[in-house]
Amino acid sequence: MSSIEIAKNVLKIEAEAVAALADKLDAGFEKAVEIIYSCKGRVVVTGMGKSGLIGKKIAATLASTGTPAFFMHPAEASHGDLGMVTSDDVILGISNSGETEEIVQLVPFIKRFGVSFISMTGNPESTMSRAADINLDVSVSCEACPMGIVPTASTTAAVAMGDAVAVALLTKRGFKEEDFAAFHPGGSLGKRLFIKVQDLMHTGDELPIIDQDESIAQAVIVISSKRLGLAVVPEKGGSISGVITDGDIRRGLQKWGKDFFDMKVRDAITKGPKLIGEDELAAKALAVMQQHSITSLVVPDSSGSPKGIIHLHDILKKGIA
Repeated sequence: MSSIEIAKNVLKIEAEAVAALADKLDAGFEKAVEIIYSCKGRVVVTGMGKSGLIGKKIAATLASTGTPAFFMHPAEASHGDLGMVTSDDVILGISNSGETEEIVQLVPFIKRFGVSFISMTGNPESTMSRAADINLDVSVSCEACPMGIVPTASTTAAVAMGDAVAVALLTKRGFKEEDFAAFHPGGSLGKRLFIKVQDLMHTGDELPIIDQDESIAQAVIVISSKRLGLAVVPEKGGSISGVITDGDIRRGLQKWGKDFFDMKVRDAITKGPKLIGEDELAAKALAVMQQHSITSLVVPDSSGSPKGIIHLHDILKKGIA
């Protein structure tokens, strides 16, 4: 059997294992979600070995979607880490066999302090399953390895069940894109939803300004020195009259040749440039640029005078796309 055939078989087995979970969902799943939703503390996820790695992923997913959670190593728990658990918390124990000794040893503590306990096991009749308030059945018919013993389909099923719990909870909480971004300020979504035009725009000495009575030659110097591809042309009263861009310069040279440099800025100005407010999201500025196939937007102040310029490259450098 080729490697591709082996891989296809693994994916088929694991896909079937996940699909089979749908038939295992019952009122217990609803109750588990309700227990976590009503929890005043945190979800303490625990598991050994591969189940522990899955537990860390589930805890991270819960925490990033509005359900406070953390991972507790079960072996460390009995050596002091149980002090992190409060009576307001919920413990989520993960074990395919449901007989993981390190977690089973925690059951007396769980019972003594009345901490809610949800198990996720592949054996509904196991010690953990019977001790739990609710057991989430993640049993699989077989593993994907030829020996049938390497955790493959079972770990995939556990991850999928964890995702099901997390999504059910975030939906129940009315968790929105903005909420997700709040927990991911360094991610692309957080940048899209929190970085504003004022955070990226060029102002002060970086702002290219040219009087409409100046020569085109002077405009070229201003545009080149500020390196934003354009210069803003204000009216006599200070409001924005228009802009003169690299493109305007090229088109003027094609039309008038070297005589163009002696002409006035007013003769080549582009009226009605695209504007954007400084409080707008940088993502919106990007959308406007893409819509009009331009690379810069002028930012006016409250009186309509030029305050800044936001450039496409500054937005892309921030990872906003």
